[in-house]
Amino acid sequence: MKKVYDRIVNMRGNLITVTAQGVSLGELARVYKKNGTQTYASVLRIEGESVTLQCFENTRGIATNDRVVFLGRQIQVTCGDSLLGRRFDGAGVPIDGGPAVVGDSIEVGSASFNPVKRIIPRDLVRTNIPMIDVFNCLVKSQKIPIFSVAGEPYNELLMRIANQTDADVVIIGGMGLRFDDYQAFIDNAEKSGSLEKTLMFIHKAIDPAVECILVPDMVLACAERFAIQDKDVLVLLTDMTAFADALKEIMITMDQVPSNRGYPGSLYSDLASRYEKAVDIDGSGSITIISVTTMPGGDVTHPIPDNTGYITEGQFYLHGGRIDPFGSLSRLKQQVIGKVTREDHGDVANAQIRLYADSKKARERQSMGFRISKWDEKLLHFCILFEERMMNLHLNVSLEEALDWGWKTLAECFDQHEVGIKQTLIDKYWPRN
Repeated sequence: MKKVYDRIVNMRGNLITVTAQGVSLGELARVYKKNGTQTYASVLRIEGESVTLQCFENTRGIATNDRVVFLGRQIQVTCGDSLLGRRFDGAGVPIDGGPAVVGDSIEVGSASFNPVKRIIPRDLVRTNIPMIDVFNCLVKSQKIPIFSVAGEPYNELLMRIANQTDADVVIIGGMGLRFDDYQAFIDNAEKSGSLEKTLMFIHKAIDPAVECILVPDMVLACAERFAIQDKDVLVLLTDMTAFADALKEIMITMDQVPSNRGYPGSLYSDLASRYEKAVDIDGSGSITIISVTTMPGGDVTHPIPDNTGYITEGQFYLHGGRIDPFGSLSRLKQQVIGKVTREDHGDVANAQIRLYADSKKARERQSMGFRISKWDEKLLHFCILFEERMMNLHLNVSLEEALDWGWKTLAECFDQHEVGIKQTLIDKYWPRN
């Protein structure tokens, strides 16, 4: 039975407080305004009979004698195949002008998948981007962030991954997006032809903070439903810093005691409860999560990237428009390199990274005016080719083709005995021409 209250005792920011009994944390409520409109709110805090709710819209227009009706359920999202190709806001309301969504209503923010049904990650998720597929493989059910700073092309990188991945379903969760970024995701999906397998939940910078917090929950609730239908789902979240800032904003409004740099003490748990939704389900589908975390001032010790690093399984460092091969790491890549990929994968990748590191030192010696040796000249030539053929994020090549390019680049710059690869692999893969 729905509970109705007609007295709002306090309003501040997007928060309202009512005196109520028998409600639960996270319960959804509907606020009926005197002008005939209505808005939704979610229970954030319960102290005795004092219940604080976060409105999904600005509280402007709400009067103290407006009716608040508790609906007796958590926030829900409608999920089904009809969602593919559609766009929704952080409350799950269509924003693409399309028809109402038909499907099952499922609660968001539920517990992570049953650990008994989880299996050890062992399958490759192809992105056709050499800096990922060759050097830091993305593994099915992995959770991995892109550490970057504002202004870097991290959204463009997510778009390329969405276009080129072999996942069955791609779900994009945008948080704090400017309108041009939001429009870019739409244009990209339409031009690339990936719209029919793409679903978007978008929170724009002008939308309420509570919708920003709901976006990951909406995205992951739908991802779980698709995953148990034997589909491999790739979740792309941008930007988790906006998510953490929304938590901080709500915490300050609620007069909670802040922790490190003003963020809530629950930040680790808030992030982990979302990232731990990544799963490879025994006998069914999977959820793989790639998120963007912009580091304020490029500071990796900031609370958001710092906490994220403890939760996730590696990271991609994006700066200068490229993925840094030295700062990036995939902790699960050993599960697939040489096991589900070609036997030469590990050797050719390690040789290129080692020689590229040496080439950076040779470039430093050249810039400082030191005399360049014949070996340094080879390294400098390799550095140019490596950056063109491997570090270009606009490439769309298969893993096998990228490995062949690696062999070709090594053969153009070095002799066989200079690359440090086993002779058996050189005999099999070294270009003959």
